[in-house]
Amino acid sequence: MSETLTHIGREHLDDLALGAVFLATGGGGDPYVPKLITAEAIKTFGPVQLLPPQDLADDAFIVPVGSVGAPTVSLELLPSVEEAAETLNAFEKFVGRKIDAVTSFEIGGGNSVIPICAAAAKGLPIVDGDGMGRALPEAQMMSYPIGGVKPTPALAYDYAGNIATFQTDTTETYERHIRAFSMSAGGMITAAEHAMTGRQLKDTIIPGTVSFSVKLGRLLREKRGQAPELEKPLAALFADSIYGECRLLYTGKVIDKTTRIIGGYDIGEATIESFESSQENLSVNIKNEYLLAKQGDRVCASVPDLITIVDFETGTPINAERLRYGQRVAVFATACPDFYRSETALKVVAPRCFGFDIDYVPLEKLRSASRLKA
Repeated sequence: MSETLTHIGREHLDDLALGAVFLATGGGGDPYVPKLITAEAIKTFGPVQLLPPQDLADDAFIVPVGSVGAPTVSLELLPSVEEAAETLNAFEKFVGRKIDAVTSFEIGGGNSVIPICAAAAKGLPIVDGDGMGRALPEAQMMSYPIGGVKPTPALAYDYAGNIATFQTDTTETYERHIRAFSMSAGGMITAAEHAMTGRQLKDTIIPGTVSFSVKLGRLLREKRGQAPELEKPLAALFADSIYGECRLLYTGKVIDKTTRIIGGYDIGEATIESFESSQENLSVNIKNEYLLAKQGDRVCASVPDLITIVDFETGTPINAERLRYGQRVAVFATACPDFYRSETALKVVAPRCFGFDIDYVPLEKLRSASRLKA
């Protein structure tokens, strides 16, 4: 029986970031620099308490914080140690209320550790969970607004210390406004938004994903090696989690990859050629995250289920902005948490919400169909 994780220290950050990149499905921003600045914050201020959602008081004031923008920009527009904490300081001043705990937008790449950096600097706990259980490109796709949490008042902080505040009627409107500010501020900003009570958080958070990311990262580190050898240990770990199924979809070489920053998102497609000449190429559509995997007209996996691309030789997950021509890779698919299979959630995260002319079919049903076809 594994021990319960009660805090996040510097010793957890490598595994946390590695596991979070796997869950990020290509998005969430590269974690390397955020991990370094979070390690520095913990060195200065001490470890951060990790709170299970159920331990929060119903009237506690919880604020999600993280980066908003195109992940490609995060490779050049680097965050600072102070940025996330200053965002929360400005938010407290804006709303006239002290924050009791910090939580994450998404358990994805850099956005998995930025809230920990902010929490360390402010001496606050971090909640064990997030608003997606993965990474997704738009604010209205978080579990918090799907569960009825209002997006505003919200505040954004750019690399130069400029602040913008937001008050909107819907999360869709907020998404357009925050994205426009991000684009005008160099392509990446830090935001505090969807503030909520402890009761609201308990009803809407995807629980346990911070501690699960540490376990997942530890497995990827300890079992480091060719991706097919990871399939069984990953399947066993995910089977005992809120996700359920994780399986290897495809192995091959990246023979084409194009992305452009459009409307504040990294949008494009990757094509992977199988190591087995008899197999059709796999195409993966990208909008910050890997959203749809197809062989010809056959859907192999789609959002809101998770698609993860890893290095074939090491099993290290690859962010979409770091995917390159010629890389030897493996593609894994993981079932999404039940929350995202609800009718309410699918109204904002089904494939058609991203412009794909298909209905969502859960991963396990796609697997059954492919077996029947074979």
